[in-house]
Amino acid sequence: MPRLYLGMVSALLAGLVALAIPQVLAWLVDGPLSDGDTSQIWPAVGIVLGLGVLEAILIALRRWFVLNPGTHVEAAMRNSLYTRLQDLPVTFHDRWPSGQLLSRAVSDLNLIRRWLSFGIVLLVVNTITIAVGFAILISINWILGLIFLVCSIPIWIYGYVFEEKYSVIARRSQDQAGDLATAVEESVHGIRVLKAFGRGSFALKNFSSQAESLRGTEIEKARAIAGIWLWLLLVPDVAFAFCLVAGVWLASLGHLSLGELVAFFATATVLRFPVESIGFLLSMTFDTRTATDRFFDILDAPNTITDPVNPVTIEQPRGRLAFENVHFRYHDSPADVPDLLNGVDLVLEPGETMALVGLTGSGKSTLTALTTRLYDVTDGAVTLDGVDVRHLSREDLRRHLAMAFEDATLFSASVRDNVLLGRDEFTGPSAEADAVLEEALRIAQAGFVHDLPEGVDTKVGEEGMSLSGGQRQRLALARAVAAAPAVLVLDDPLSALDVDTEALVEAALRDVLASTTALVVAHRPSTVTLADRVALLQDGTITAVGRHSELLLTNEHYKFVISSLEDEERRENAREEGSR
Repeated sequence: MPRLYLGMVSALLAGLVALAIPQVLAWLVDGPLSDGDTSQIWPAVGIVLGLGVLEAILIALRRWFVLNPGTHVEAAMRNSLYTRLQDLPVTFHDRWPSGQLLSRAVSDLNLIRRWLSFGIVLLVVNTITIAVGFAILISINWILGLIFLVCSIPIWIYGYVFEEKYSVIARRSQDQAGDLATAVEESVHGIRVLKAFGRGSFALKNFSSQAESLRGTEIEKARAIAGIWLWLLLVPDVAFAFCLVAGVWLASLGHLSLGELVAFFATATVLRFPVESIGFLLSMTFDTRTATDRFFDILDAPNTITDPVNPVTIEQPRGRLAFENVHFRYHDSPADVPDLLNGVDLVLEPGETMALVGLTGSGKSTLTALTTRLYDVTDGAVTLDGVDVRHLSREDLRRHLAMAFEDATLFSASVRDNVLLGRDEFTGPSAEADAVLEEALRIAQAGFVHDLPEGVDTKVGEEGMSLSGGQRQRLALARAVAAAPAVLVLDDPLSALDVDTEALVEAALRDVLASTTALVVAHRPSTVTLADRVALLQDGTITAVGRHSELLLTNEHYKFVISSLEDEERRENAREEGSR
C-alpha cells in the first residue's frame, strides 16, 4: 500500500505543478510582456517547459507506483475467493450457478484492480486538485471564482442523482453478465446433448434472449453515463462564457489585470480535465462498489460445515462406521414434507462390506454424502470409531474416508494426477507412487490408460470428456482405491461398465474390500454379491439388514427392489447386445 500512497502523492504533485504554470503565465503577461523586457521571456519559457517536463515525470511515476499494488490486491482477492469457494459446503454450490462465480472471480476482480490502480488515485487527486484550483481562482478574483463555483453546483446535484440511478443499473448489469456466463458454460458442457438432439438453435435463442437483456441494461448504463457527461461538458463551457464576459468587464474597469485574466482562464482550463473526469470516475467507482458487494456475497456466505474448535484425532482408524438416528432434509424442502432420511440406524463393523439398496429417490446417495460431511445431518450423528464425524477436522475425516461417485468427475490433468489426487504425500513420480498407481489401476481394470498417447502422463480433457463414461468411472474408482482409506464409500461407481468389465472389477475389488470397511450403493444385483450384508432403505429409514439370501426369503419389499434391479439389468444387457 505504500506504493499506492506514493502514487497519489505523485499525481497530486503533478496536479499542483499544472496549476503553477498559469501563475508563471500571469507574471509573464503582466511583467516582461507589458514592460517590453524581452530578456525575461526566455527564462519564463524555460520555467514553463521545466514545469511541463516535471508534470510528465510525476505522471509517469504515478503510473509506475500504482501498477504493482493493484495487481497484488487482485491476486490476493482472487486467492481468497478461490479458498472460500473450496471451503464453502456443497449446499452453497447447489444454489449458485457457476457462471456467477466465474464472473466474480474474473471480471469483478479485474474491475476492482483497475479502480485501485487508476480510479481511486485520480478520484482523490482530482478532487483535491479541483479544491485547490477553486481556491486559486477565488484568490485571483473572488467574483470570477464565485461565478465559476456557482455554475458548478448543478454538477454536484446531478452527481447525487446519478449515483442513485447508476448503482442499481450497474448491479443488474453485472448479475446479468454472470447469468450469461452460466449459459455459455452450460452450453459448452452440454454441447454433445445439444448436438445429439439438434437443439443448438434452441440454446442460441435462449442465449440471444439473455444477451439482448444485457444489451438493454448496458444501453441504459450508457444513457446514464451520457447524462452526467452532458452536464460535465456543458457546465464548464457555460461557466467559461459567464466568466469571460465578467472578466472583460472587470478588466475594462481596472479591477483585473490582463495577466490575472490569462491566469484565471489558464487555471480554469487546467481544472477542465479533473472536472470532466469526475463522470467516468464516478461510474467506475459505482461499478467497483457493486463488484465489491458481489465479491463479499461469496466471502460473507455462511459456512454451515466447518471444523470444530478443538478437533478430535483418530491416529489409527479401525473403520467402524455408524449412523445413529440420522435425520436429514435439504434446506429448500417444504416444511410439510417429511425428512428424506428419517431416523436411520446402521452400523458397519471394521472390514465389513455393506450394500445399500432401495428404490430410486429413497435417499441412498444422500446417506453416503453424510459420511464425508458433504452435507451435515439435520439430527442424529454419523460416527467413525465412535467419534462423531463433526468432531473431526474435515481434512482428517476425508483422509480416513474416500468416495467414488456414480457421476465420475476428472480434472484437466494427467491420469497420474487424477488417480493420486487423494495421496498428497506423493509430490512427484517415485517408485512408491508408481506402485500405488498401478495397483489402483489394476483393481479398477483401468489398464487402458497405458494405451493412451503418453500413458499415465496423458492429460485428460476437461472433466475427462475425452474418455468414455466407463473409462471415467474406472479412473474415479482407482482414485478412491489409491487413497487407501479406512472406509470406502462407493455410490454406484460401476453403472457405466459393461457386464464383463464389471465382473472383472468386482473380482479385483474383493481383495480391497476384504480389509476395508465399505458402504456400497447397489443399482445392480451383481453389486450386492460384493457385500457381507445388505441394508434396505425404505421410507427414509433402514427397514431390514441381513444377508442377501436371507432378505430374499423374509422381506417382500427387498424382493421387489431386487426384482426391479434385475429387470433394469436385463434391459441394459439387451441394449448392449443390440448395439454390438
